[in-house]
Amino acid sequence: MQSPIFLITPPFTQLNTPYPATAYLKGFLNTKNIPAVQADLGIEVTLEIFCKAGLELLFTEIASRNETHTPNVLRIISMKDDYIKTIDGVILFLQGKQNTLAHLIASRNFLPEASRFLQADDLKWAFGSMGIQDKAKYLATMYLEDLSDLIKEAVDEHFGFSRYAESLGRSANSFDDLYAALHKPYTYLDTILINILEKKIAAIQPAMVAISVPFPGNLYTSLRCGEWIKKNHPSIKVAMGGGFANTELRSLSDPRVFEYYDFITLDDGEAPVEILWEYLNGKRAQEALKRTFTLVNKNVAYINNTSCADYKQGQVGTPDYSDLLLDKYISAIEVVNPMHSLWSDGRWNKLTMAHGCYWGKCTFCDISLDYIKNYEPIAASVLVDRMEEMIAQTGQNGFHFVDEAAPPSLMKALAIEIIKRKLVVSWWTNVRFEKSFTLDLCLLLKAAGCIAVSGGLEVASDRLLKLIDKGITVAQVAKVCKHFTESGIMVHAYLMYGFPTQTAQETIDSLEMVRQLFETGVLQSAFWHLFTMTAHSPIGLNPEKFQVRKQSNKIGTFANNDIQHDDLSGADHEVFGFGLKKALLNYMHATCFEFPLQQWFEFKVPKTTVTPDCIKKSIEEPELAVNANNKVLWLGKQPQFDIIQKSKKGSTWEVMSISFQTLKTTYSISVEPEKGAWLLALLPKLNIANPQQLTLQAIKTDYENAGLEDFELFWDNKPVNSLYKAGLLSV
Repeated sequence: MQSPIFLITPPFTQLNTPYPATAYLKGFLNTKNIPAVQADLGIEVTLEIFCKAGLELLFTEIASRNETHTPNVLRIISMKDDYIKTIDGVILFLQGKQNTLAHLIASRNFLPEASRFLQADDLKWAFGSMGIQDKAKYLATMYLEDLSDLIKEAVDEHFGFSRYAESLGRSANSFDDLYAALHKPYTYLDTILINILEKKIAAIQPAMVAISVPFPGNLYTSLRCGEWIKKNHPSIKVAMGGGFANTELRSLSDPRVFEYYDFITLDDGEAPVEILWEYLNGKRAQEALKRTFTLVNKNVAYINNTSCADYKQGQVGTPDYSDLLLDKYISAIEVVNPMHSLWSDGRWNKLTMAHGCYWGKCTFCDISLDYIKNYEPIAASVLVDRMEEMIAQTGQNGFHFVDEAAPPSLMKALAIEIIKRKLVVSWWTNVRFEKSFTLDLCLLLKAAGCIAVSGGLEVASDRLLKLIDKGITVAQVAKVCKHFTESGIMVHAYLMYGFPTQTAQETIDSLEMVRQLFETGVLQSAFWHLFTMTAHSPIGLNPEKFQVRKQSNKIGTFANNDIQHDDLSGADHEVFGFGLKKALLNYMHATCFEFPLQQWFEFKVPKTTVTPDCIKKSIEEPELAVNANNKVLWLGKQPQFDIIQKSKKGSTWEVMSISFQTLKTTYSISVEPEKGAWLLALLPKLNIANPQQLTLQAIKTDYENAGLEDFELFWDNKPVNSLYKAGLLSV
């Protein structure tokens, strides 16, 4: 039997769901009959530590060091028996296997509490009338965070649940610090990681190990894995790829890196890994490698066989989650933020609607790199085929589409396909807040299981949005957020401060826009990010155009993506961070809208120039006329009707009362009998399962051919234009 490729995600990414890169790659390798086994070492290391035996070893290790500790660590140590007694139950609860423990945890008389619980005192303010399960998840997360603090303070300074030694990998222009850290003795976590890896290698006996490094926080542990494999199994070749390499290592020149890896591949991994496998099996020459760094004559060489094309998205197969411990992942609630809770609570199957970004213009984004610029959508039917395969494999019907920005037209086609197949799923994705998201389209997405969207409002300033080349305005974002919210889809906005040339006035005005978005109820969740200039963005490639200056033009020998820079015309951006985030936290809980913006800052800020009703006016603007080429769909059931006699001042006439049964209520309208009869005959033709979907123009023609008059007067006004409430949608 042929030795397999062993696909690894090193610690740590998420605890609630596996990072999808290895599952994507394994799905592709299945199509090529290349054997592959995968493991998420992050969850396996976590479970090895956070169990009864693991904590017993941890406290023994701490005691053996005989070091001076902070009061918080001393408190945790004093309660070690309580931690050891409760840890297995807490993990089972967070894995969804011991839900009845929620009442004990929520009582706050079961778990030991250290410093993290200081932020949990006002749970009612933070979560409102949250259910027992969510409250218990939040408290159990704080309990684990206390133990995380213990590990970080007492045995391993680099520890963190979603990242490990991140500071060593972030903006590491030189490999020196990492190289020095790797020459130190194993940390406590290193020992646990390598013990697990050693058992995996012995059981799998791979010919090649492919390590996915999506973030700086996975880099150090990936190097430790590569180091051990190359030392103890020199015949096994080690390849590294993933998001970190794709953005940071494109100009790599330090040969010391190849003491830990044999190969580093860039961008989409399918073709490079397949060719690398063939090369290692003697079927290809070294010159045939694709987008691959390796050592040639002790120097770093980049080999890229451009004659070999990448695979189309329809050819890469369905992500394969087999081998991963899907029932062992932990659902935590660590941040008082609705979207972050959605991200970390529950396990989501990961899929992509389209490779790259259909917009591909934002000036802060790495639009020069393949993962953004090479846009290629997948057919909706293929997407839903993959969804059905993954549901059968994982038993989970929740999906996170990890697109840079999901295309509205493809989201529409996906929704129609989901509804046609009567598939019960819930899903969320990232979008651009563009005008294509009408109320009717949002209602269609909701009907197909969409529960949330996230999108970049970035700097809520029209001048800066134009400089970003975002292709949207604040008013447009407000309108789209209203459509999603009215449809019952949660909206999260990515916010940015510190964009080049942004003034203090624009920062405060941006905060006021955000305040109004929350006050009007069209935005439910958001997060502020400080602008970072990257090497592959239009700003990084042409900083002078944006009035910023690189602090250094030197290209490092290791990681080169984040660029330190000076804003020559803007504000001192970093001082605004705390106030912006504090204000946002309150707005997300619908409080303090009446506070003057100055109250969030400890230094003098300008008064806002935004009118108090700016967002309200934007969302109340009349909707544009519906495009005559839109498809009209009927999602509802066939209605019932009665003919009713009406009379007034001696005149009598008939009206047709039509009743529509919806999930929540009965919705009724009254129309002229002949027009009602036409409408009743039309609705079955508009059924979403009908392959010949009618446009609004075709419906108008049908109406007029029936001898009826004033189509626009009938269709565009009440009661017919309110039938979206019963399932009549124009998309």
